[in-house]
Amino acid sequence: MALKLPPFKVPALSSLFSSSRMALGSRCVFSAAQCSSSSSSTALREGERPVPAGLSLGHLTRPDFPILYQEVNGSKLVYLDSAATSQKPTAVLKTMQDYYEGYNSNVHRSIHYLSTKATYEYELARKKVSDFINASDPSEIVFSRNATEAINLVACTWGLTNLKPGDEVLIACHFPQIVTTVAEHHSAIVPWQIVAQKTGAVLKFVGLDHDELVDLAQLRQMLSKNTKLVVVHHVSNVLGSILPIEDIAIWAHEVGAKVLVDACQSVPHMVVDVQALDADFLVASSHKMVGPTGIGFLYGKIELLSEMPPFLGGGEMISDVFLDHSTYAEPPLRFEAGTPAIAEAIGLGAAVDYLSGIGMEKIHEYEVSIVDS
Repeated sequence: MALKLPPFKVPALSSLFSSSRMALGSRCVFSAAQCSSSSSSTALREGERPVPAGLSLGHLTRPDFPILYQEVNGSKLVYLDSAATSQKPTAVLKTMQDYYEGYNSNVHRSIHYLSTKATYEYELARKKVSDFINASDPSEIVFSRNATEAINLVACTWGLTNLKPGDEVLIACHFPQIVTTVAEHHSAIVPWQIVAQKTGAVLKFVGLDHDELVDLAQLRQMLSKNTKLVVVHHVSNVLGSILPIEDIAIWAHEVGAKVLVDACQSVPHMVVDVQALDADFLVASSHKMVGPTGIGFLYGKIELLSEMPPFLGGGEMISDVFLDHSTYAEPPLRFEAGTPAIAEAIGLGAAVDYLSGIGMEKIHEYEVSIVDS
């Protein structure tokens, strides 16, 4: 079943800033005694920061974000638009600065020290993302400019290769009528409209039930042998709902369909395990998970990525080039043409480190506690 969060209660602003201001970019260090009475029931994992008793996760992490050290209209800045883009902690900013000041170079194409270091850090970031969402191998992670480009990548490679006239793409909408969509829906709809026009495939849309949640009964009923792809969000910032991706994947796979998950609003807020979800494709954006803009990623099962043609041509996506043809690199480089966003990818890796240091279970628990308070 789909889950819907209760209405959010905004706390008094004065309660948010009672703690003293800390040094820019500093980290909180607490004794075991201070942390022993923490209200969180989640066991502390290796590398995670403890949350001491009496100090919320919000208070603990606020000093990590330099942009919040300013006043707007006479009051301390409070930022509540993270669903659109998140602010960046000092750890991410410092990591990107270190790249430009210490080992700025291109990747995968030189053997000198700077390039070797840059390539190592770039590929390390890929592994960090892979581990973060529990992909089976880093080669299943393709860096993109953002989640929108990642969806377009799937549409223009897998979609144009596999869809034919009469095939159906099932899209779960935030609203029951597609004519009244808003910006959040464009990335999940427009690429498939373009593919449908080129292939003759048919788009079908799942509406909402009486609780204003995606109608799962309708979704399951609409699945058929003609369904080749189900496009669905994991968490909706419009409806405040969480969809049961595991169940949707089972239903889709029963009829031979693939599942593409927009996880932009779930990856920064909860544990996401792509193997447990059994999603065929999953996309997310760095800038919504305290990472830099200009970088996102596509997760794809390696057997699917290996069968997909290139998205763009040139750069490191080739294996060999002849005058009359070319052979292509294996995934993920096949889909990363040209010089990539190196600093941004490394910054995304730092964002993953930052979130992992807090603990995704703790982040989710904290957000639920705010909603329930």
